[in-house]
Order: sequence, then structure tokens, then C-alpha cells
Amino acid sequence: MADIATLLERNLQEIFGEGDDALRRKVAEDILHEDVVFVEPHGIYRGREEIVRIAGVIRAMHPNFRYTTIAPATVLHDQAGRMEWVAGAPGEPPAYAGTDFIVARDGKISAIYLFFDGAPDPTSPQIPV
Repeated sequence: MADIATLLERNLQEIFGEGDDALRRKVAEDILHEDVVFVEPHGIYRGREEIVRIAGVIRAMHPNFRYTTIAPATVLHDQAGRMEWVAGAPGEPPAYAGTDFIVARDGKISAIYLFFDGAPDPTSPQIPV
């Protein structure tokens, strides 16, 4: 059974950061409940297969972007957690930032909420992606 911080990291890197559909699907089977829901500013997606599909669509929009966490995961009672991250092309300033919030049950993600935090402040030190 995976801990919340591990679920957050795997979701970010191995679901939404993964370009290979087969690998994304395998990880989804390991960490997402069949009835998982993903809520983000542009829509609500229900079920593991739909999340695998939309993660592929998002990945295809920016195939060279990398996700980099900017703070350790914050965990609540081994049931929920959040992780802040930035995304962008390697060697360039981050294009945007976000926060993932998950709810888990029985060691798998049952809900993912994505909050876009906008572009990082250009006056702050650059975070490599």
C-alpha cells in the first residue's frame, strides 16, 4: 500500500508526465481506483480509463514539458495530500505552476483535484524544470 506522498509523486510523474500510453495505463492500474475522479478547471473526468486518456491529451499538448515539485508533499492523516509543482521545457523558466490535491482510500487515489496557480513569479529565483 503506497503512502500519500508516493501517490502524489507517481500521479504527477508517471500519469501526467508520462508520454507512453502503455506505461501510463500500467501505473494507473497500480495507483488509481477504477472509479477515480479528476477535477480540473476545464472539466471533470470520471474513471481510470478516462483519466488515462485525458492525461495523454494533456501530455501531447506539451510533450517536452517536465514537472518539478517545489515543496514536499503535505499529508493529512494518510487519507489526503497536496503537492505543488511547476511545469516547463527543460532549461527554460517554468511555463506554469499548479497544486495537486488527492484523496486516497485503501492505498490508491480516489480523487484528484488540480489547481492551476498561474505562471511563477518572474522576480523570484528560477526553479529548474
